[in-house]
Amino acid sequence: MRLARRIILLLPLLAALESLAAEPSPQAPAAPAQPTLVFMTDFGQRDDSVAICKGVMWGLEPRLRIVDLSHDVEPYSVLDGARFLAGTAPYYPAGTVFVTVIDPGVGSERRAIVAKSKRGQYFVLPDNGLLTLVERQDGLAEVRHITNTAWNLTPNLSSTFHGRDVFSPVGARIARGDDWTQVGPALTEWKRLEIPEAKLTDAALSGTVLAIEHPYGNLVTNADGAVLAKLGYQRGDTARVTFGKGRELRVPFVTTFSDVPVGKPLLYVDSRGRVAFAVNQGSFAQVNGIKPLTTFVLKRK
Repeated sequence: MRLARRIILLLPLLAALESLAAEPSPQAPAAPAQPTLVFMTDFGQRDDSVAICKGVMWGLEPRLRIVDLSHDVEPYSVLDGARFLAGTAPYYPAGTVFVTVIDPGVGSERRAIVAKSKRGQYFVLPDNGLLTLVERQDGLAEVRHITNTAWNLTPNLSSTFHGRDVFSPVGARIARGDDWTQVGPALTEWKRLEIPEAKLTDAALSGTVLAIEHPYGNLVTNADGAVLAKLGYQRGDTARVTFGKGRELRVPFVTTFSDVPVGKPLLYVDSRGRVAFAVNQGSFAQVNGIKPLTTFVLKRK
């Protein structure tokens, strides 16, 4: 009888234990997504500047994934920096932070800023025109002046290394989820580069060489490749083009470099959908003495 009584008393406890075993155990909270920061400078790779900036970023956010856009931008070339930002941004998701340090005015009265594009990406950079092509392409939702010294690496800034002291810590803080509006006041105006738009008339396309593609010497222009059809050109045609005040050149419009013999020029639509000029296994820029911001006129067929 005593044994039966003990068994009866244990039955509720056994039932409770079975109930607990049947309930799913609470899941651990999911780890937050790894934040992405895209980093671009004209520092080069021969000294420790890039590594120092990355150390600052990882010190604030160890989970940070840093993607090197380039550190070999032509020194002081804000135009190239603007072009690379606009070319790269479409391939990254909303929330990506871009830190760009091409800063010939470092230590001067030029402002340090953060912009949020209408695609939801953040751009941390000097206010010197680097935003120009991103703004044209995606639009800007808001721009703020970095004035909150608590966001800097230290209260005392170097006069020549704001990549370390300002842009890197601000970028890392935004990437880890800090409220970016706390960097400083909103701005209504910021610096834009004077980059001309290509113009199409009944007679010709007037455009500008924006850059020389390194290391090949191909010409990067501001003209959309779709205008070639509007000028009457089909692949296989020969185009007439004049650069600056030079002589008129006759260049075949083809699909790719090997469509012409080695050493011969070509007109093509590049991987970004722009009108471009090249020499197969040579430098169009060097052969024809062309530099960035040279104008050109491409006549109708």
